[in-house]
Amino acid sequence: MYKLRIEVETDTEKLDEVRAMLPLLDQAFLLFLLSLFFFFFLTIIKRSFSSHNPNIPLPPSPPKLPFIGNLHQIGPLLHQSLHSLSSTYGPLMHLRLGQIPTLIVSSADMAAEITKTHDAIFATRPSFKVAEILTYNFVDLVFAPYGEYWKQVRKICTKHLLSPRREGSYHPMKEEEVGFMVERIGADSLQPSPVDLSEVLFDFANDVICRAVSGKFFREEGRNRLFRILIEENTALLSGFHLGDYFPKLGWLDGVFGVIKRTKRTFTGWDNVLEEVIKEHREGIKDGGDEDFTDVLLSLQEDPDLGFELKDDNVKSLLADMFAAGTETSYAALEWAMAELVRNPEVMKKLVDEVRGIASQNQKVTAEDLNKMSYLKVVVKETLRLHPPVPLFIPRESMEECHVGGYYIPKGTRVIINAWSISRDPNFWKSPNEYIPERFINTHVDFRGKDFHFIPFGAGRRICPGMQFALSTLELALANLIHRFDWELPPNGFSRTELDMEEASGLTTTRKNRLKLIAKPFVFPK
Repeated sequence: MYKLRIEVETDTEKLDEVRAMLPLLDQAFLLFLLSLFFFFFLTIIKRSFSSHNPNIPLPPSPPKLPFIGNLHQIGPLLHQSLHSLSSTYGPLMHLRLGQIPTLIVSSADMAAEITKTHDAIFATRPSFKVAEILTYNFVDLVFAPYGEYWKQVRKICTKHLLSPRREGSYHPMKEEEVGFMVERIGADSLQPSPVDLSEVLFDFANDVICRAVSGKFFREEGRNRLFRILIEENTALLSGFHLGDYFPKLGWLDGVFGVIKRTKRTFTGWDNVLEEVIKEHREGIKDGGDEDFTDVLLSLQEDPDLGFELKDDNVKSLLADMFAAGTETSYAALEWAMAELVRNPEVMKKLVDEVRGIASQNQKVTAEDLNKMSYLKVVVKETLRLHPPVPLFIPRESMEECHVGGYYIPKGTRVIINAWSISRDPNFWKSPNEYIPERFINTHVDFRGKDFHFIPFGAGRRICPGMQFALSTLELALANLIHRFDWELPPNGFSRTELDMEEASGLTTTRKNRLKLIAKPFVFPK
């Protein structure tokens, strides 16, 4: 029996309360620090500003304050704050966030320069202390610096977990997990209260990735509950305000304020559960006989031709990437898709007609059916456009000085690409804030990194390698949800157009409040 070795609150409502408080706590924490250090460091900042060469053509920038730079202009929803600033100062904007020079990219042309023209220069990551702790000193895939090690682990992940051949082998498993989800919704629909679809979709996304990565059912043991807690904590830590990320010389204060202790506690939780996963595989304790990603990584430890030493810490760091990133992005996309469909009954009806017409009286939609569902595919595209699961790409950093858009970008500049802003650019999208799947009919616009005005999965060397895995999961789950149930808002007096669509803050953008809907099982005609 798996033993839980991390002290953490498991009550779902408590987690929601904590998550809702995080932006407020971050702001209060920041204001406290600003008042404490403003005058004390004023003379230091004067010297740093006086050394700046005004003739260097940096990109446009909003007015800065001493010491904090542009931090006071950033709100809890960072992608929206940057979008607002970029509408005034342009698609290539230079901010100073504390002591860190930061380039904000908010247009397709500028994103192409970063991820195509100068991709090799901007291929590495900044060093964040929280990420360093959580990733076993940057030996994962997401936060690893650009170099030979990163190339090797990306190749491993792509070949052994996310290749088209491997992705096709997951179809039976995904169909089985969709069946479990549908059964759960059917049981919940018999209750007088609405179905907590956010809860159901998160568990589904987590179960799928757990099966692919470790070949094991976790729901009976309650380990999927633990994964949810750890993933929520990862998101809070990685997206929170930490002094050392913006004022490197003051990073020691993160320890004083408990950030490092909290991060190490979360790391211990991950390490414990991942150690159990590895132990189970070495002892042959699995639910299925197929080779999974953990099997592959452990077998590669014995490969003399690998080119580097794949230690247990490397394995655990890569597994944590897959568990966390694979769960949150799929869950967020599904949640937004269902919310938009309920808000847009005409779109819902078109999708229902297509799915039920193709699947006919079959009790489930299979992976083979998906290729026939053209409207489903444009619904998914429009969902990813309006609600990219990761609205801001994980920051990059320039390894050399260069020129972008006619401006000088110094070495060591942090770079943030705002995919959320790019996907709402009126120069490319008519009525960009409206949900219109038909905009993708009869177009070749795709999200594989070549159409830079539509890059929900990123572009260039750092494009998400799990794109196809996530896409097939999203399509299969969404088609079955529409096929098996009719969905309605709870009778609470709100119209469809008033459905709450507020975003939560974090690396992955989910809904701020849970999506609760009435599910009515569809009765197939005889």
